[in-house]
Amino acid sequence: MRFRAKIVDLACLNHFSRVINTIAKLAKTCTLCLTDSKLYFILSDKVANGGVSMWCELCQGNFFDEFQMEGVAAEHNEIYLELVPENLSRALKTAQSAKAVKIKLTNKHCPCLRVAVELPSLSSSSRIVTHDIPVGVIPRRLWNDFREPSVPDFDVSIYLPCLKTMKSVVERMKNLSNSIVIEANLSGEMNLKIETDLVSVTTHFKDLGNPPWASEDGCQSSAQGRDLESMAEARIDIKKLQQLLAGQQVNPTKALCNIVSKRIVHFILLHEDVSLQYFIPALA
Repeated sequence: MRFRAKIVDLACLNHFSRVINTIAKLAKTCTLCLTDSKLYFILSDKVANGGVSMWCELCQGNFFDEFQMEGVAAEHNEIYLELVPENLSRALKTAQSAKAVKIKLTNKHCPCLRVAVELPSLSSSSRIVTHDIPVGVIPRRLWNDFREPSVPDFDVSIYLPCLKTMKSVVERMKNLSNSIVIEANLSGEMNLKIETDLVSVTTHFKDLGNPPWASEDGCQSSAQGRDLESMAEARIDIKKLQQLLAGQQVNPTKALCNIVSKRIVHFILLHEDVSLQYFIPALA
């Protein structure tokens, strides 16, 4: 089992750092799955996370100049590691003006991801800062716990408004209530609502558009034949939504959400070579 990678391009390094910073804001611990073409950061929907789950997918070729990995076996060419993303985020903070960053899986005293940051130097000798990030190797018998979640059989799928606008609305509402209702229809309308004994506040968004999901996907059935004006809604923990909006540094080119009425809200943020899915369960 081996893994080593290198990033030289500064734009790629900064982009990778932003993705890791986003994950660090969304998960205290997560699973990193390495394959020969992709990296996946996974948070599975354990009760300890409040039922929240995350699936973030990166194409390694768009970030790394060198990338070599050998999985646990030839027929299972994957590596699953448990790590604290904040530790990786901190290590990459020292690399903002680096000449190169090397990441390697080592096992001196315990399994570690070694992040070696080569910094610019005035002399001929290079300055290298090394961070050893402890990781846990996840045995193969548990890999099935970390498969990509299927797109839920949603009632409504809708593009999100500008995330900065949404973030400022949710931050104001957070001071008034612990939960928020997200409702949307197939006419491109979405409302964010809070209702307490003292106050009722609704923010309306219009003309957002609805994604054209392919019908063979099998995930369209609840939305097919649905009244275009009829709202699907879910009440979710406002802190979890705010965490996503405040934490995301992916700056997506496309952002959408799928609502399964009274069950789950599934957010998808897409940016060229990164896709981030985030699932927030509805409150009872």
